Amino acid sequence: MRKSVIAGNWKMYKTVTEALEFFSKVEFAGKTDRVETVVCAPFVALPALVQETKASGIRIGAQNMHWEEEGAYTGEISPSMLTALGVTHAIIGHSERRAYFAETDESVRLKTRSALDHQLTPIVCVGETLEEREAGRTRELVREQVVAAIRGLSSEEACRLILAYEPVWAIGTGRSATVEDATDVIRFIRKSVADQFDQQVANEVRILYGGSVKPDNIQSFLDTDEIDGALVGGASLDPSSFARLVEVAAQRGDLG
Repeated sequence: MRKSVIAGNWKMYKTVTEALEFFSKVEFAGKTDRVETVVCAPFVALPALVQETKASGIRIGAQNMHWEEEGAYTGEISPSMLTALGVTHAIIGHSERRAYFAETDESVRLKTRSALDHQLTPIVCVGETLEEREAGRTRELVREQVVAAIRGLSSEEACRLILAYEPVWAIGTGRSATVEDATDVIRFIRKSVADQFDQQVANEVRILYGGSVKPDNIQSFLDTDEIDGALVGGASLDPSSFARLVEVAAQRGDLG
């Protein structure tokens, strides 16, 4: 059974003081042994959080990175800077990065390649807007994004990444895809991976759902074998809420 992942995306929230306060209030009671628990925090909080969580089993991720090792890229952060801090994961191609900062499938591919080269686990986001969904283009768009991200990877490298399906129309809107909708798309994503590699690789790749995930609906998404966890926005900002998400995922591990 693939190990479940609960990844919190704090977006542009929490000062360093607030981030440390979060971890002073949250208690996972060893559940991180059964769940890959990741908090993707703002860059300024990463050093403090890596130190704060060293003994907890919680992994700290970045929300973005540049693909180059170094260079004249004002305002950017390189993968080697992240690994030097002890960061283990990086979100790549989040819908907000694509929409507001002109991220493209090509930049996502470059960042995915670079993250893997620097021993970071990329959490590669794919998904469609409401307009694209209503036009019946969900599968077309998602497949394009997946294929672009994994192009040029070896089978071993593909198995190391995490994919996250985030229907853009369900992020921050209070709406969420039905379990059936999410499962159908994630099953299609897994097939797209199999088409590029083979079924064994597709079976190993972990695929998360991200779209207004909360403690009161995560169980329904984890009840299907296709969905390996969640990329969580708003619900990851509250300590008790995030701990509950991890707890539910850990119970799934018990059942497995």
